[in-house]
Amino acid sequence: MKHFFNRRENIVTEAVDGLLLTSGAGRLARLDTFPEIKVILRADWDKSKVAIISGGGAGHEPSHAGFVGKGMLTAAVSGEIFASPSVDAVLTAIRAVTGPKGALLVVKNYTGDRLNFGLAAEKARAEGFDVEMVIVADDIAIPDINQPRGVAGTLFVHKIAGFHAEAGEDLASVAAHATKAAGDIISLGMSLSTCSVPGQAHEDRLGEAEGELGLGIHGEPGVERIALQPVADIVATMTARLAAAQHKTGPHALLINNLGAVPPLEMSVIANAVLSSPLAASVKLIVGPAPMMTALNMNGFSLSLIALDDSREAALTAAVGPHAWLPAVERHAIVVLPAPKVAAKSNGAVAASDDERTKRLIAALCEHLVSLESELNRLDGRVGDGDTGSTVATGARSVLARLSGLPLKQPAATLASIGDILSTSMGGSSGVLLSIFFTAAAKAMTEKPDIAAALLAGLDRMTFYGGAEVGDRTMVDALAPALKALTSGSVAAAAEAAAAGAESTRTMKKAKAGRASYVGEKDLDGVPDPGAVAVAGVFEVAAAMA
Repeated sequence: MKHFFNRRENIVTEAVDGLLLTSGAGRLARLDTFPEIKVILRADWDKSKVAIISGGGAGHEPSHAGFVGKGMLTAAVSGEIFASPSVDAVLTAIRAVTGPKGALLVVKNYTGDRLNFGLAAEKARAEGFDVEMVIVADDIAIPDINQPRGVAGTLFVHKIAGFHAEAGEDLASVAAHATKAAGDIISLGMSLSTCSVPGQAHEDRLGEAEGELGLGIHGEPGVERIALQPVADIVATMTARLAAAQHKTGPHALLINNLGAVPPLEMSVIANAVLSSPLAASVKLIVGPAPMMTALNMNGFSLSLIALDDSREAALTAAVGPHAWLPAVERHAIVVLPAPKVAAKSNGAVAASDDERTKRLIAALCEHLVSLESELNRLDGRVGDGDTGSTVATGARSVLARLSGLPLKQPAATLASIGDILSTSMGGSSGVLLSIFFTAAAKAMTEKPDIAAALLAGLDRMTFYGGAEVGDRTMVDALAPALKALTSGSVAAAAEAAAAGAESTRTMKKAKAGRASYVGEKDLDGVPDPGAVAVAGVFEVAAAMA
């Protein structure tokens, strides 16, 4: 798997500096022990309050350094990728930020983290520092395990501990809030792929139709493999297990965490599924969806819940300095506002009328375009964004669905109606361009009942607004010569011209319009423009029916 990095040995240190350079002046700093000891801390820290320290291996960004700032962590200690920081690194952080009010260490329940943070805490106490430690073990994936893993729910503890520390409370109070919160958090993760460590060989243990349920944040295997299924079914399984593990009734906060590589579009689908599930009834606050505790590029997500009371609600909703923390929002219904009403036209509307020959022609053309959907998508996948076939088929299906309501006895009105249909049903620039084409052709047809001339007028307006000309590797390369040939009255000649025009795009080295204009010459070579292919298909069918 490909990654962006220079040398594997420098990934973490360069990432830390990248964070510091982009966090804003005066917000974050690192100690001069860098890079051997990687401690990121608040640049404005004056040791007047309880310090909150956390950390762990890199690879979980924005955790942990991304949550350093007013109202959350005072310092974060980073190890190498998925490796706990050393005892010396944690002890250095304690010495750097701990004042008279002491420090709280927030540690995820992994052996390396417990041991390194624990020994550092003991050494710090021996040096006279007042240090407490809370261990977060929120993962419910493995039933009846003595030491559950600490995963994304740890962020709730960061936020709650940071809130009480910022309020000036003493160490005992801050630690009590954090410990009690840690005991009331449950989390569960799901992924469709394993993560890939930069500079290491990657082997995905999952099949094409498999996912893993109940996996951790270091790429370790999940508790069980499950078949790939609709997200609603995946979420139903996860929320049912979370509901069964809830310690308390009443309102909860929900963290929807992206484990690294799930696109925002899919994360919103996941959020919708979770908030449409029975579990949503107990959710009052929502954090996310967002990548907050990741596992490098894992294509998965996790859900975390914490029971709320007034104190926790205040803590989780309080504003903080770190940008990585998304403000918690209250669960709410979707607001639906009425669209502006458009008054029906009192004149100009044309009643439906039937013309069997026109009806059969339009139906045949539309059905042929629908049949080309997969092939046009395949072609467009090589030279564009892969949706030309779907876009064209959607427009064709819309015309078919309204065919019986068209004024088929009146060609100008039919052209105008098709333009209206395509303007609302056919997405992308193609829909707009074809709507312009038919609308302009309809106007020309009302002025002079010559279909070939009218269609050429439509082409003129379409190329004016769209900017494409013959030779630019678009549908115009087939449409323009076909319509010119049609002026002779021969549909067969028009079909031949369209086919030749579409074929000519196969050897055009550069597209000058449309998505294909962003594609290199090597990728375009030998591939015809899908829009031109669609036009050629239309004229081929028309010629066969003439």
